Amino acid sequence: MAKYLLLLAIVVLVGFWLAKRYGNRSARSTTAAPPQEEDMVRCEQCGVHLPRSESLLTRGSYYCSPEHQRQHTPPS
Repeated sequence: MAKYLLLLAIVVLVGFWLAKRYGNRSARSTTAAPPQEEDMVRCEQCGVHLPRSESLLTRGSYYCSPEHQRQHTPPS
């Protein structure tokens, strides 16, 4: 009986080892490149933080939308 338990334990350990090895290989192949980092800026009107590329710049101030840009910018 002990021989069978030992054999079963070996089979289970080899199975786990193969599953782990196969799982690591598939995870490595599907890993995407990390997203590019970008500076965050604060909307002068509402204070929300957003990526610089998505903001609107007017007279050195950043805004999250055209509406906030119009509300906060004094008329010229």
